[in-house]
Amino acid sequence: MRSSAVLVAGVMLVAGCASHHGAHGDSPVAAPSDQHSAAHNAPTTAAAALKAGSGERIVTVGVPTDFAPQAPAGATDEYRCFVVDPGLTEDVMITGTEFQPGNPAIVHHSILFAATPEQVPAAEQLDAADPEPGYECFGGAMLPARGGVLAGLDESDWITAWAPGGDANELPDGYGMALPKGGRIVIQMHYNLRSEQGIDNTAVRLRVSDRTLKPLRTMLLPAPVELPCAPGESGRLCDRTDAVDDVVSRFGADSGATIAGLQLLCGGDPDAPRASEVQTCDRPVTKDAKVFAVAGHMHLLGREISVTLNPGEADEKVLLDIRNWDFDQQGAIPLTSPVRVVPGDTLRVKCRHDPTLRQQLPALQGTPARYVVWGEGTTDEMCLAILLNG
Repeated sequence: MRSSAVLVAGVMLVAGCASHHGAHGDSPVAAPSDQHSAAHNAPTTAAAALKAGSGERIVTVGVPTDFAPQAPAGATDEYRCFVVDPGLTEDVMITGTEFQPGNPAIVHHSILFAATPEQVPAAEQLDAADPEPGYECFGGAMLPARGGVLAGLDESDWITAWAPGGDANELPDGYGMALPKGGRIVIQMHYNLRSEQGIDNTAVRLRVSDRTLKPLRTMLLPAPVELPCAPGESGRLCDRTDAVDDVVSRFGADSGATIAGLQLLCGGDPDAPRASEVQTCDRPVTKDAKVFAVAGHMHLLGREISVTLNPGEADEKVLLDIRNWDFDQQGAIPLTSPVRVVPGDTLRVKCRHDPTLRQQLPALQGTPARYVVWGEGTTDEMCLAILLNG
């Protein structure tokens, strides 16, 4: 299964989410929202700049100096990943981040991923294969899953995300995100070039610590995407078999395995998947943990995404409820108090996609009608929730 198909999006928890509570039945969560506003990209306590405390230091990584993004022919946006060596000589824990956009007129948003030493060769190969600095990327960093696909679902490789208006982000006291010696940072940049061109040299300040901290992990909850063509649409790619073959032709055989594997993971039938605008997936909780924040990830046809703990039970809790999806606002929504999850609990992700958006959005106008399945491309889709837990 192609790991990048399930290792996507980016969010960062902040100090305001750091209070500790007991069982999930006693912990309030964030109220459902009708609008996923820009503030959700940086759920932060006010901070003018990231400061290093005792046992901490600042490591700065960034886009190659004076990079000039160029959108593909017929497009207005470029998504590009840059592989950066932070120069670590020891294992560290990231306790905070601060983005410094080099050209706010064209920098739309950015996501940071961690590449372990085992993932570095794949990242460098992607970089070397592209004649421009970095490599083209859309859904995620496109790196192989560390420890296998299922392990990658329970602990993914992204660090943080930024969008305009975001300030310095800090993790809860006593928590950190691991970055091993010999690893790399992959910076995904989304450049919007519709109205302006220019150069960029965005930098990211990472606050790192060599202290022993509790690991903050990211659990991924994917669901299948089986979105038929809209009423009145027709064409070769409205046939599911042809649509899946098209994805495989663009991203390789592993992408087909991902599509089938998601059916198996979520109780579906790979040979007879259920086509619908709405898809769900239930996952059992396997570890005792506290959930601090939740984020969603879909592409351009997404409408709604939610995450529910123990759906249909007396202790049911809605952890995420985005009713007006915006692809460019993918940050974490912090829970009002951490929610404890324990083995025996169930987490459900639910997504709704709208195929009629294909003819409404400028980025998709002119693209052929198609049966949409899980895939990395702009015209493909995903249904993914991300839980920050520790």
